Amino acid sequence: MNKYAKIEQTQLNPRYVWQLPVRFYHWINASVIIVLIITGFLIGDPPAIQSASDASSSYWFGTVRFIHFVAAYVFLFNFIMRLYWGFAGNKFARWDNFIPYSKQHWADMWEVIKVDIFQVKCADNPNLGHNALASFTYFLTFLVFLLQVLTGFGIYAAMSPSWFPQLFAWVPALLGGGMMTIKIHYILMWFFILFAMVHVYLVFYHDYIEKNGVTSSMIGGWKFWEKGKVERERD
Repeated sequence: MNKYAKIEQTQLNPRYVWQLPVRFYHWINASVIIVLIITGFLIGDPPAIQSASDASSSYWFGTVRFIHFVAAYVFLFNFIMRLYWGFAGNKFARWDNFIPYSKQHWADMWEVIKVDIFQVKCADNPNLGHNALASFTYFLTFLVFLLQVLTGFGIYAAMSPSWFPQLFAWVPALLGGGMMTIKIHYILMWFFILFAMVHVYLVFYHDYIEKNGVTSSMIGGWKFWEKGKVERERD
């Protein structure tokens, strides 16, 4: 057993891929989205809780809304930090990884689709960071993040006199009113739920077929790369 482990170790090179800000963004985002979804469900359909105590001592719905708003601020500023790191980070974190501006990127996406959907034999991923399909999916997700921020703070502007929410007071009028803005915000919440389910499945799936540390890399930052393999640049 040790013999085979030694052979496997000599065939792989550790590469530091995900810098600390990227890993912080990922886990903060995941945690905040869970909080936003739970509190969002409670705000949209609050349960009837009867209590014999005074109303001032059972202000649970106000607490839920407060938690939702705090989580929304964390979500926003965490998102802004990631946008900044798309310009300041290493080549695996940079913004141009996420936009399919080259034929090679589209070709790589098709290869990943064949692996993920048709489950054909897995070819080596030529990109040590996000694969081509994942990076484009994250780009679309960033657009959804932006729309969720706009609708969320647009709804908040109607109930808060603070200057920051008021910056988004124009959003409901643009989208057709407050109720339509709430519906869009609610639908986007389901996007996050479905995305999280598919994302977790594909992370473990690619970890199994690629065996290069996809899952653990978002904790420690390191992936493993075969010696002699050339990483392909998308140009």
